[in-house]
Amino acid sequence: MKQIFQSLKTGESLLTEVPVPEMKANQVLIKTEFSLVSAGTERMLVEFGKSNYIEKAKQQPDKVKDVINKVKTDGIISTFDAVNHKLNEPLPLGYCNVGKIIKIGSSVKKFKIGDRVVSNGPHAEIVAVPEMLCASIPSKVSSEDASFTVLGSIGLQGIRLAKPTLGEVFVVSGLGLIGIITAQLLIAQGCIVFGLDPDKKRCEIANSFGIKTLNLNGEKDPVSWCLKENNGQYIDGIIITASTTSNEPLDIAAKICRKRGRIILVGVTGMQLRRDLFYKKEISFQVSCSYGPGRYDSSYEDDCQDYPIGFVRWTEQRNFEAILQTLSLGNLKVNKLITHKFSLNKAQEAYKTLIESSDSLGILIEYPTKIDYERTINLFKKRTISQTEIYPIVSFIGAGNYASKVLIPEFSKANCHLDSLGSSRGEKLGFLGRNYKFSQISTDSEGIIKSDSCNTIVIATRHDTHGGFVEKVLKNSKNVFVEKPLCLTNYELENIKNSYTGGNILMVGYNRRFAPLLLEFKKLLNNINGPKSFIYTCNAGYVDSKHWSQDPIKGGGRLLGEACHFVDLLRFLVDFPINNLQVNYLYENKKHPDSFSISIAFKDGSIGTIHYYSSGSKAFPKERIEVFGDSKVIQLNNFLKLRSWGFKRNINISKLKQDKGQRNCISSFLNSIKENHESPIPIEQIFEVQEWLLKASK
Repeated sequence: MKQIFQSLKTGESLLTEVPVPEMKANQVLIKTEFSLVSAGTERMLVEFGKSNYIEKAKQQPDKVKDVINKVKTDGIISTFDAVNHKLNEPLPLGYCNVGKIIKIGSSVKKFKIGDRVVSNGPHAEIVAVPEMLCASIPSKVSSEDASFTVLGSIGLQGIRLAKPTLGEVFVVSGLGLIGIITAQLLIAQGCIVFGLDPDKKRCEIANSFGIKTLNLNGEKDPVSWCLKENNGQYIDGIIITASTTSNEPLDIAAKICRKRGRIILVGVTGMQLRRDLFYKKEISFQVSCSYGPGRYDSSYEDDCQDYPIGFVRWTEQRNFEAILQTLSLGNLKVNKLITHKFSLNKAQEAYKTLIESSDSLGILIEYPTKIDYERTINLFKKRTISQTEIYPIVSFIGAGNYASKVLIPEFSKANCHLDSLGSSRGEKLGFLGRNYKFSQISTDSEGIIKSDSCNTIVIATRHDTHGGFVEKVLKNSKNVFVEKPLCLTNYELENIKNSYTGGNILMVGYNRRFAPLLLEFKKLLNNINGPKSFIYTCNAGYVDSKHWSQDPIKGGGRLLGEACHFVDLLRFLVDFPINNLQVNYLYENKKHPDSFSISIAFKDGSIGTIHYYSSGSKAFPKERIEVFGDSKVIQLNNFLKLRSWGFKRNINISKLKQDKGQRNCISSFLNSIKENHESPIPIEQIFEVQEWLLKASK
C-alpha cells in the first residue's frame, strides 16, 4: 500500500510503498476513501522541512538548548549524528481519515466490518486505528464532509473550554478550516460570532456562512471594529485558531475581551502575554489540547480504557461523534470549504498547492478502490549462501528510535546480510528498508521468525514483548540479539531457559561492556589488588510518568528497562558472581519512582553502588564510573574521558566522540556466529543479572 510522508530535512513530500500495518486486538483496520490535508499543521511541517538549519533552530529554541547541553556532555560529533538522524527520518502525515472497516480486532466491541468511520489515521491506503479513535459516520453524511470531523473536534474542544452561553458574543481569530468550523459551531450554539483574518478570500468564505469578518490587512483597527460591531461592548470570549509566530492575535484578543472574559488558544501563536492587559480585566486564558480529553493518554488511546461518561462527558471520541451528528443535522456545513481534490498518486501536487496556492483551503486526497494488501514487500534480491557456509543473515523485529538510530546502521556496516525488517507499523519500514538495503520489509513478525531465509534475528521491540519473541526465536533454532532487557517476568525467564539449548547464540545488547575506554578501564583494574569499591552515577534524566517505559507491565520501569545495563557492567568489571543485590528508592510522590540506588555485593568481596537519578540537570554528564582500591582510583566520565590516580604512570585520555561500544558489541556477536563460538556475553551471566533484577523488582 502507499502512504504519504514528509522529509523534515528537505521539506519534500514522499509517496512511499509500505506494508499493510499489523492490527492489534483493540484496533480496527480501515481501507481509506478520503483524507483531508490539515492546512495549518501540514503547511507548518512542510515549511519547517524546507527551511535551513538556522531557520529550523529559530523555530525551535527549546530544542537548541537541548542540543547545546548534549554537545557539552556527549561531544559535537555524537550530537551532530543525533540531530541528523532525527531530520533524516521521514514523518508520516495526516490525521483526518475516512474509510470502511475491513477487519476488526478480537476485543473491539463498537464496530463491525463494513462500517464507514472517521479516525485520526494518517494519509495511507490502509490504517490500523484503536477503537477509541474512531467514530461511525451517519448515513446522511458524505465521506467528503466526514473528513472534516477531526478538525472540527479540535475547534469543538476549544468551544467546550470557553463554555459559551446563548446570546454571548465571540470572536474567532484565524479563519482557516478550524476557524470557520469553530465559528459555525458557535453560531449553532446561539452565539453571535465575528471573525478576524489577514486573508481576504478566507474572510469572504466565512461571510458566506453568516460570519461577519474583518480583513486584518485592511485599514480598520480590529479593536475599534469589534467594539463598533458589538454596540460599543467588549467581547465575551475569543477563540484563537490562527497559526503564526506573532503575539498579535493574543494582544488583540486581550484588548477586545471584556472584564473576566475568556480567551482560548486552539491554534499556534506567540505566547508572550502582556500582563497589563490580562491583569486589569482578570481575563481567563487557556490552551486547548487537540480533540479533547483522552488525547495523549496512552491508557485511553492505545489501551482503549474509556473515561466514564458521568465524570468525563466529552472525550475525543465523543467529540468526533458530536461533530458527525452536527453535520447530519445540517448545523455544520463544510462542502464549500473543499477547494481542491487530488488522487493519492498526485499527492506531491496536493502539497505543492498547499504551499504555493493562496486560495487553497480544504484539500482532499481521494484513494483508489483497488489496492495491494501485502504485509511483506520485497525490496532487494536475497543473498544465497551454501548450506556449509556459516554466515549471519539478519532480520530485525522492531524499528523504533534506538533500532533506527543505532542498531540497524551498525548491523548494516558489519559483515552480515540484512534480510527482513519487521514492525507492527509499516511507517518507518519503507525508508529504513530501502536506505539500509534489506531484502524485504514486513509487518508479519511471526512470518519473519519462521522464515528459512535468515538464521539470526534482532529483537528491538517494546520491552514487554522481548521475552515472548526471544523464546519463539530460540524454538525456531535461530541466533537472537535482544536489545535490553532480556524479559520482564520470572515466567518468561524460565521459558527462555527451557528454550535455550546452546545450539544458537543468545545475546543481550549490553554494549557498554565493549566500549573502547571501558576496556582500557578493565585493563587498569588488573593493577588493583584485592576487593574493589565501585560507584556508578547515572544522570538518567526525566521521563514522563505516562511513557510506556515507566509502566512496570509494558516497560518494566527504569530498573528492569534500563538499569540492567549498569548492573551487567559492574558484573563484567568485577568478574565474580553477584552475592547480593538490593534497591533503595528515593521517596517520591510518584506512581513509579525512578530515582534509586542499587547496592551490590560480589563473591570476591567487592562492592558496587549504582546511583540512578532522574532529577539531575541535562548539562551534567549522563554516566560516570569510579573504582577505589589499593590506594588507586580510576574514573571513566561519560565514555569520553578516562583518568587514573595512584598508578606509577597515570593516564588521562579524552575522546572527541562518545563510544558506548555498540559497534564492537555487534561485531563480537556476528563474529561468534561466523566462528561458531559461544555468546560474547556468557549465558550464565545474562541469566544471573536478570534473576537478581527480577528478584529486586518484586
